[in-house]
Amino acid sequence: MAPKHLLIREQLLAEISAMHRDDALPQERELAERFDVSRTTVRQALRGLAEDGLIYSIRGMGTFVSGGRISKGLKLTSFSEDMRGRDMEPSSRVLSATEMIATNEVALKLELAPKSAVFAIERLRLADGVPMCRETIYLPAHLFPHLLQFDLSSSLYKLMAEQFRVRVENATQRVSSALISGADADLLGVPHRAPALVVSRQGVDGKGRLVEYAVSIYRGDRYDYSFTVQR
Repeated sequence: MAPKHLLIREQLLAEISAMHRDDALPQERELAERFDVSRTTVRQALRGLAEDGLIYSIRGMGTFVSGGRISKGLKLTSFSEDMRGRDMEPSSRVLSATEMIATNEVALKLELAPKSAVFAIERLRLADGVPMCRETIYLPAHLFPHLLQFDLSSSLYKLMAEQFRVRVENATQRVSSALISGADADLLGVPHRAPALVVSRQGVDGKGRLVEYAVSIYRGDRYDYSFTVQR
């Protein structure tokens, strides 16, 4: 006989197939009583569904149907474009925005002279009101004068193009895995040590200048990368 958590998973999977995206699942306590098992067993079943991108949890609110992971391809698109392409409404919460002296790492990533000024913007990105990503973006201050006077809660790529005539034409991205902890877990509404994708990006404009360096932490239960390889 299959383990109890797998039987519960299959039952919940059948129920999820008839539900809509962002519908709430019963609380762990209710599921434990319904299936006459411990809450630990229920968590095992839910963890399997979350790992498959079928559900997601928001701390203090509950567990919801996700409609599958958001799959990111290799085409250079903004977060806003990605979400709207999936009929989801993007939004941002600006956590901080400041002008600072570039650290050695940031100066190197943007090919700037030591102690150059940069803008550092930290944002929480959401889709349909659900936290998806925490990003930190560094922009050379000399390319974007008075940037902090503008609304930074919408698409930065659009702002860069329309207000400063700087368009990111291509980018080098590096994707790695990590476990979310501390403030990032709290911001994204996931358990501490939940899996995540860490994406670092160096954006280049049409003149060949490095105009953006960004580090983004994506929820592993809601995001993946998909691409085609050839021999």
